[in-house]
Amino acid sequence: MPVKYLKKHTKPSERQMDNGSQLGSSLEQNIKLFKNIFKNDDTVIYRYFENKWSRKVKCCIVFIDGMVDSKIINESIIKPVVENEFPDDEQSILDNLYYKVIVSNNVKNTADIDEILESVFNGDTLLLIDGEAEALIIGTRGWQTRKIEEPESEKALRSPREGFTESLMVNLSMIRRKLKTSDLKFNFRTIGAKSRTKACICYIEGIANEKILQELNRRLDDIEVDGIMTTGHIQELISDHPLSPFETIGYTERPDIIAAKLLEGRIAFLLDNTSFALTMPHIFIEYFQINEDYYEGFWEGSIARLLRIFGFIFTITIPALFVALTAFHQEMIPTPLLLSILTARKDIPFPIVFTGLGMIIMFEILREAGARMPTYIGQALSIVGAVVIGQAAVEARLVSAPMVIITAFSSITSLMVSRIRVAALILRILFLLLASFLGLYGLVFGIIGLLIHLFEMRSFGIPYMYDLDLVSFKLQDLKDTYIRMPWWYMKNRPKFIAVKNIIRKSSGGKRA
Repeated sequence: MPVKYLKKHTKPSERQMDNGSQLGSSLEQNIKLFKNIFKNDDTVIYRYFENKWSRKVKCCIVFIDGMVDSKIINESIIKPVVENEFPDDEQSILDNLYYKVIVSNNVKNTADIDEILESVFNGDTLLLIDGEAEALIIGTRGWQTRKIEEPESEKALRSPREGFTESLMVNLSMIRRKLKTSDLKFNFRTIGAKSRTKACICYIEGIANEKILQELNRRLDDIEVDGIMTTGHIQELISDHPLSPFETIGYTERPDIIAAKLLEGRIAFLLDNTSFALTMPHIFIEYFQINEDYYEGFWEGSIARLLRIFGFIFTITIPALFVALTAFHQEMIPTPLLLSILTARKDIPFPIVFTGLGMIIMFEILREAGARMPTYIGQALSIVGAVVIGQAAVEARLVSAPMVIITAFSSITSLMVSRIRVAALILRILFLLLASFLGLYGLVFGIIGLLIHLFEMRSFGIPYMYDLDLVSFKLQDLKDTYIRMPWWYMKNRPKFIAVKNIIRKSSGGKRA
């Protein structure tokens, strides 16, 4: 599973910051070192203090203002160090602080400058001790985070009302609450030479495909960038087909979806400071599967999924089919309907393909403007704009009423599968152009080209059209594709993704 567009680089974990020095035993020299590293940065705070019983215990804490919990610093670091008596024993001051004084559940000692800097940037506090060549890193993270709430883009009626936030550890805790097993593994890594963004790979050991996990790690190791701000950057960098309008890596803001995909054998990738998690491999049918399908009965879920699939087919083919029939194959249209269409097109100065393209572009402009405006303005803009502009265009004889209906219908059906909207828009325009030159033959050629492209795609080695058997239509292969079968029929995990432990342990037994 090669990644042709990425070059081999040094792993981020192997790159070292060029700080030019190491910690020494002199407190003043160590403070000078960090003041040189954090030069011209007024957010870094240095607080000197001594033990009131022993003057040999001289310390300084270093932390970034706004990223720490001041109460933890005062109660768990400064107060114990100042007030505790240090016995005259062979134990070093650092060991005394580590084992007997510091009141915190997250303390470690190190002399590694890179590890110290990364911890301070993440909101921990550095404790320097005079006479010690090592320092203590104490967990004091306390910045404000957004509260857990339901994602706006993935709302459902019967699903849990929680979504990921911008805090990586909070997100991992939500996954852990749903999968209480020791087989759930979290592997941390750092990405970005400057941003040093913390990331986590999640999978269930014994279910996830180890080859996919190794390939994911290899692709992440090949990334050489200054900073990563969102999982969208990662998604584009490690994708199998970055130039295709179809995504080979999924994403979601819901922990329940991540938990369900992990149980199928997929791998999740979470990044600090973003609420979107990636899932891989990602196959085509996942565009039409939503969490609501599994929280409702199988009849409701199956009907809704079929409507989404047909909606995608309609949105990419209806404008092209209309142009092909009216321009090349008028004999296939019933005479009364043909007369109605020709009457509506009377006095229209532009070819039908130009009016179709113009209306598609206009509806996309209105949709984009409505999405970027405040909610109360955006809804009015989308509705009023479409009605007023469409009606005015028909009355001005710039476009026919049937073309407005066709374009509006294709735009509405595209909203049923919003995550595939970009690909649907590209295909709608491409099929329209092909139909304007070759009629139905152009549309058929376009569909054949689309199927060839989809069937040749891979997501981490998994066929993109996995389980979409267009020939045999075996019931077992269709259990969670075009329709959502009852839970007691879905006994197996996807066999290409979870190569081990394919049988689900609790399938509910055989039903009549």
